[in-house]
Amino acid sequence: MKYLVAVLLISTALQANTNWPGYRGPLKDGTVPNGANLPLEWSEGKNVTWKTAIPGKAWSSPIVWGKQIWLTTASEDGKKLTGICVDKDSGKVLYEKLLFTINKPQFAHKFNSYASPSPALEEGRAYLHWGSPGTACIDTANFKTLWSRADLECDHFRGAGSSPYIYKNLLILTMDGADLQYVIALDKNTGKTVWKTDRATDFQDLDAKGKPKRDGDMRKSYATPLIINVEGKDLLISPGAKAAWAYEPMTGKAIWQFRYKNHSSASRCLYVDGRLYLNSGYSVAELFAVNPDGKGDITDTNTIWETRGSTIPKKPSPIIHEGLLYLCSDSGIATCLNAATGEEVWKARLGGNYSASLIRSGNRIYAFSEDGKGIIFATGKTFKKLGENLLLDGFMSSPAASGNSLILRTRKHLYRVETASK
Repeated sequence: MKYLVAVLLISTALQANTNWPGYRGPLKDGTVPNGANLPLEWSEGKNVTWKTAIPGKAWSSPIVWGKQIWLTTASEDGKKLTGICVDKDSGKVLYEKLLFTINKPQFAHKFNSYASPSPALEEGRAYLHWGSPGTACIDTANFKTLWSRADLECDHFRGAGSSPYIYKNLLILTMDGADLQYVIALDKNTGKTVWKTDRATDFQDLDAKGKPKRDGDMRKSYATPLIINVEGKDLLISPGAKAAWAYEPMTGKAIWQFRYKNHSSASRCLYVDGRLYLNSGYSVAELFAVNPDGKGDITDTNTIWETRGSTIPKKPSPIIHEGLLYLCSDSGIATCLNAATGEEVWKARLGGNYSASLIRSGNRIYAFSEDGKGIIFATGKTFKKLGENLLLDGFMSSPAASGNSLILRTRKHLYRVETASK
């Protein structure tokens, strides 16, 4: 019996070290599970296990479960939305299916794509999401479509970006557009709506006649939510335009709001040591450390510290490790802050522009630039660069990790990168 328990524990640990089930990984914060030995060096001709061409234009991250890697893609004009599954061992495409055909696609900014939300995976299921144009649930054993929805209204204005979130029997979707802003939970088994909560944000943008203006950017958000546990209760933390909200995840009931001035937030929040780290988005980017225990408007009562400026990322999500908060700005400035106080510890220029989020394995942090550089630097109170590598086409998608491998999506290809066995 003891032997069986040990085997089960080892099997569970190995699976946890292999799966990257959603955007930002198994812990939802970019941390690679313990025991991974990710590569320090790679190039087009070194430590690439395989390289597979991926059609279309898409910024969604690769997501891993077992021996499957799932992605979404889209034609550049947004009319064809396709799901893809790749074999992790060989790089062979196992599944490629057109799931939605859109006759009149919404506008998407050239910096975005029509397939930017990342999939979410669990045992036997892949949930693929393109925002308002469509959401589908795929059986990962036989690749059959179990259900789909194409009726969720939202003018994404410059394209969708928020990824789906699996919680118990729910698939939670975030729909922040120019016309409508809401969070919706679907029954993950049937696709039917369980609850829908409209944002109660006061945008404070009235015209000369006192009527609300429709400024699409100022109502827009690309953020993926996070569920945290505060005083024994789960909270769904969902950043939107001009405010972040905490909801009861099973009902959608609003618990509190935290106001800020900005919009189009994309960087995912973090929750460590009782502090919630929120990024407010575009204009002048701000980063807040917030006490998430409260009700109503907690803006003035629960702010622990805040900072703003050119070193705060608008798109790349940060990393926290051993009391230090690591950031990479869109313009390639890496910064280390004291997570408790917000004080700057060090700052270094990495070079290039960045959209992909940071990941950490042990004492290494990996950053991937839009021109294809993969820069590795050490955790700690001084900046130490450990490596710089290059792949063609550049990175708009955030990386994934599986075992000792990096799973990297460039603009045109998917790679498995791993140190070659001696």
